[in-house]
Order: sequence, then structure tokens, then C-alpha cells
Amino acid sequence: MIKAVIIEDSRLARKELKELLKDFPQIELLGEAGNAEDALGMIRQLSPELIFLDIHLPGKSGFEILQELDRVPMVIFTTAFDQYALQAFEYNTIDYLLKPIAPERLVQALLKVEGQLAKSKVTLKREKLTVNDRIFVKDGPKCWFVTLNEVRFFESKGNYTQVHFDNNSPLVLRSLQQVEETLDDQQFIRINRQQIVNVRFIADVAEWFSGGLKLTLSTGDTVEVSRRQVYRIKELFSL
Repeated sequence: MIKAVIIEDSRLARKELKELLKDFPQIELLGEAGNAEDALGMIRQLSPELIFLDIHLPGKSGFEILQELDRVPMVIFTTAFDQYALQAFEYNTIDYLLKPIAPERLVQALLKVEGQLAKSKVTLKREKLTVNDRIFVKDGPKCWFVTLNEVRFFESKGNYTQVHFDNNSPLVLRSLQQVEETLDDQQFIRINRQQIVNVRFIADVAEWFSGGLKLTLSTGDTVEVSRRQVYRIKELFSL
């Protein structure tokens, strides 16, 4: 079963989508929300694997909702506007469906979801990489064998991840969540929605705005810790 929620301010659109989803028994609909506040609470509480997300919502846009999440589920955008398609794929977007949703397009989108989940399950079966393991990174014509212990941090760039080591920052075609699933979570900590940091490089921890923290790495890089991840850093450094 694929756990999903619908985030859509139109009651009629929610009803139509639920009717379409009745033909897909693999989708377990956990709930629905009509505004941004309810949506954020529901996603954080229920941890769905998939969200059907409208862009124009009371309170915040669909994009703003995703920006507040530390871990973004798979997203199928459902909207009446086609001009946001390019922006949508900066997130963990599976598909972009225009309303009214055509049943055959929904079939295509859900096949993509199942394919993505199958890849994730294969990844989860692998043993976690250790800090002494080397990874092969290729970016265009350049290639590197990098020991994980030399990677300062990983940074999300849409469906790509940027790997920061030495003076290099190549891109790899894997989402940050896929990268996170292979890493030792005692050595590499997800500090916000976009970054995973190697704790070996943390040189200083300082209080930051709105209850957050700012980390300074031994290389001089600074990164911000989201409020939801502050407890991990405080636990690590006994703050």
C-alpha cells in the first residue's frame, strides 16, 4: 500500500480525485486538507509517502508548504495552472497533473510512484555506507573516488544532490533522500530540508533566529539547522 494524502482547497476537486483513486487499491488515502496549516500538521503527523498537492491554497502556496518540511514526500502536483511546472520539479515531484485530471494521466503518474518506491526499497536493503567507504562521483567529463569521511556536506538541488568535498562540488543524479538512506546517521546528520552535514566538520554551534542553530564548519562554511532538527545537534554536543 502507498500511503497518501490530498491537499486541495476545493471540496469538489478533492471529491473528484478521491473518486478517481477508487480504481487504485494500492493507494491508502490517510486524509485530506483544504488549507496550508492543516496540511502541514497532517503531513508531519501521518508521514505519507505521497501527497497530491494543489499550488494555490489558503495560507501558503503548495511550494511554501514543501519548503517547511525537512523531508519531502513524493509529490504529484494537481493544479489548473501550467506555468508552475518547471518550478514544481525543483522538489521531489513525480508528476504535474492539470485539472480536470484525466484518468490516463493519473495512471501514468502512479506508475512513476510505484517505480520510485521500488528503487527506494532496493536502496534500503543495502548496508549503510561507513565513513571509510569510497564513492564514485561523476559530473560531466570529471570523475572522482571520494572517501565519505572527506565529504563536508550533501546539498539538495531538486532531483540532484551536490557533493561538497575539498574544492569540488559535483552534482549526482540522486535525490537527497536517496543519499540519506545510504549514510550512517551517526556520522551524517540531516540538519534541514536541503542539507546533510558530516559531523566531523562541525567546528562551532551558535544560537540562531527563531530557535534554530547555525553551524560553522572547519572549512568556514556556515549552515543553518531547522528547528525540527535542533534536538539532534544538541544531543550530539550535549548542549
